[in-house]
This record gives sequence, structure tokens and C-alpha cells, in this order.
Amino acid sequence: MSGTYLGMPAFPEAAREAVANTTLRGNLRHATHTIRAKRAKAVTEVSDWAELREAGKRIKDHTLRRLDRYLVQLEEAVTAAGGVVHWAADAAEANEIVTQLVKMTGETEVVKVKSMATQEIGLNEALEAEGIRAYETDLAELIVQLGEDRPSHILVPAIHRNRGEIRDIFAREMSEWGRPAPEGLTDTPAELAEAARLHLREKFLRAKVGISGANFMVAETGTLVVVESEGNGRMCLTLPETLISVVGIEKIVPTWQDLEVFLQTLPRSSTAERMNPYTSTWTGTTDEDGPQNFHLVLLDNGRTDTLADEVGRQALRCIRCSACLNVCPVYERAGGHAYGSVYPGPIGAILSPQLRGTASEIDASLPYASSLCGACYEVCPVAIDIPEVLVHLRERVVQGGEVTREGNKVVLRPAKGHAAERAAMRAARWAFSHPGALRTGQRAASRSRRFHPRTLPGPGRAWSGTRDLPPVPAEPFRDWWQRTRGGKDGDR
Repeated sequence: MSGTYLGMPAFPEAAREAVANTTLRGNLRHATHTIRAKRAKAVTEVSDWAELREAGKRIKDHTLRRLDRYLVQLEEAVTAAGGVVHWAADAAEANEIVTQLVKMTGETEVVKVKSMATQEIGLNEALEAEGIRAYETDLAELIVQLGEDRPSHILVPAIHRNRGEIRDIFAREMSEWGRPAPEGLTDTPAELAEAARLHLREKFLRAKVGISGANFMVAETGTLVVVESEGNGRMCLTLPETLISVVGIEKIVPTWQDLEVFLQTLPRSSTAERMNPYTSTWTGTTDEDGPQNFHLVLLDNGRTDTLADEVGRQALRCIRCSACLNVCPVYERAGGHAYGSVYPGPIGAILSPQLRGTASEIDASLPYASSLCGACYEVCPVAIDIPEVLVHLRERVVQGGEVTREGNKVVLRPAKGHAAERAAMRAARWAFSHPGALRTGQRAASRSRRFHPRTLPGPGRAWSGTRDLPPVPAEPFRDWWQRTRGGKDGDR
């Protein structure tokens, strides 16, 4: 299996194949139900959870409205602390910046902290093309990398694998990447963790360059923050001589006081912990302590265009906790690979089409990868109304419109396709504007009920193929009202 999402089919086709995989469904069901139960318990321990959730939403909205100001403040603070800030408009520019920075060190290996941003831009593949090998050090990311697989979950990238599969991957692949797995390795968690620890330790001690993302950036001091559970991030952030951090511009918060809110809500929403075992912060460089060279690559890659959409911009509040994935009935059955994106699940269904646009078949299908049950909104620690954004993006897909930038102006590109659907909507508008014609049509439909097909013909077959057509009542509502209540047609 390829490690990228290029060439993936649209969600309906990919999900159909995934649902047929009983092993995958079993792995997902066990993992998501376990995580969601633990999260629910951890949240109930906090008496002011609703207030923390609202505070997180307000902080994010305030920051996004003033993003230009806080980014400049961040750059000034990072520079003053000895770091170097680079601005990347898209994935290609970010990859070029990071590749050149690594080449300047003369190294051909890097160790990496788990990072969604670097996965988003395909950094590992870009480095490999230039002869630089990137080693993932997060346990789940290591499993994915060794298995030439794709991440399928924001928090637990290898959630689709069970212990037996992981043991087989370690035994088969570790020797190709460094220290081999111990002889007689079993699938017990302790042995698997020890095999990964021994395999990675030599890489930590040898690497001169580390690459990370960040959960948060504090504008007032230029501090970056990574929260994790294993300690591999701490090793990557402190041992190498050069540290390169690739971070989306939306990850900024104004002050340390603002950060306090998210350090309470993120652990409980993601790992169901009161506090992450490792919370690492770094500000520029310090003599004889940690990396001596620090570079921050601020990544746009569609984020400013997303910010221009008044409804869709709330997706940029996301703190990557993955709580929405663990409660989503669609994700639980289809898994993360079906979304064809680094960002799977409900948040991926609204974030990926905005960052990448809806021109491709897969991105146009993602807003429909939901039952709109609302469970994702209920658990989101920053109150992203994912169902609202899904409906909004469905409208954009149907209209064929897309937010784009022309010079300094943000515009909605006009519709080009979906002629049949637009014609149907125009016909409906005409009918509702002519009560007499509507009444005649309703009566004709009621009287011809027994001749109605069970499925729609032509393009409508795609809709009725997975749904029962609603039965037409024996008489229109207006006729029933007039017959039973004696009112005139049109009376309420």
C-alpha cells in the first residue's frame, strides 16, 4: 500500500470497500468505543467544562480575526529569541524550505515528532526525493511508516491495526530501517513497546536534525508547545543540534493565559488524561541547552482562503484532539483511509475540502461523508459546528462554487456544473410561487400513487439506490385540512 493519498477513490467507493473488511471494523469499533468512554469519564470530572469549551471557542475566534497581528508578534518574538522564521504559502514552498535547511546541515537523516502539518504537505516524500531519510518516532507513526501504510486517525494513526499485525510488521520491516526486532517477539504491548524503544534509541542518539510540528504557538513570547504521551517528542526536541518546526498559521494563541485553557481541554478530549505526560515548550535557542539552531516554518496552504469563508472558517479552531472521530458512526465503520486525506473523520470532512478545494471527486464527496447526527459537535472542545459546515460545503459543491483568491480579493467562483439539479430547483421555485399549479400537482400525485416507481430513474437512481422513497399520502395536506376542519384552502 502506498504511503500517500494520491489516486484514492471518492469516499463512497472507498467506504464501501472498507465496510466489507470485518477485521478493520472490529479494530475500529474496539478502539473508538474504548477512547470515547474514557474521554466521557475524564470530562465529567471538570465542573466547568462548558465554560472551558466556550472560552476555547472565543479565544480561537478572537485570534483568527486578528491573525495578521498575532503572526507578526510571533515572528518578532521568535526572532528575538534566536530563531529564524520562514513563511510558506503552500506545500511546495514549505517542502523546499525544509529540504534546503536540512541540506545546509550536511545531514541525510532526520528524526520527526508526530506532525499532521508535515503529513499534510508530504514532507517525508519530498525529503526522500532529495536523498534525506525521515524517521518517524511516535509509536503509531512508526508502525505506519514500517508498514508502508497511511495514517487513519489523528491521535492514533495506526488505529486500524491490531497487535498481531503490528508484531508482524516489526518482525518483517525493522531490520530494513535499523535495529531489527528481537527474536521471538510476541504481540504483548510491553514487548512491542520495548522493540520500538530499542529500535528508536539509536536514531535519537545519532540524529543531528529534528523536525516537529506544534500543538500551539504563544504569540507574546514566541514559544512553541508540543503535548505527547510517549517521550519521543522530548527526545527529538532536545537532542538534535538543529530543530525545524512546521506549523499551520492557525495554531497560534495570544498569551500563556489563553494556552492554559487548551492544556485543560486537549488532554481530556484526546487521550482522556487530566494532563499529558509530556508537555514540551521551547522558545528560540539557548546556549548549551537543546538545539543550537531553530527554524519555524509558518504554513498557509489554503488556510487564509478558509479564513475568508464566514461559515467554514470555524474549522480552523480545531486543536486536533480527534474526539469527533471517536464518536462518529461513519468513521467507526469506514475508517480513516476512506477519507483520502491526512485529516479523516468529521473534522477532515470539513477541513480537507477547504484546504484543497472541492474540484477533485474525493474532496467534493467528503462533505457527504456524514449522517449529520451532531455527535461531533457535542464533543468538540472548541465548539466547531461541524454539521453546519458540512451542509454549507454541500451547498458549495452543488453550486460548483469555490472560495478562491484573485490578487488581494477573495471571491466565490461561480457555478459551472450540476445543470440538472439547478433546473430542478428552478422548477420547485416556480411551483411554490404558483399555489394553483402546486395544488393540482399534489392532487395528481396522490391519485396516481399506485403507479409510482420504487426507485428514481436517471440521475435520481444514485439517491434512491440507498434510500426508500417517501410514500405519497392519499390526499394533500390542504385537502385533508379542508375536509376535517372545514377551513378554506389556505387557512391555517
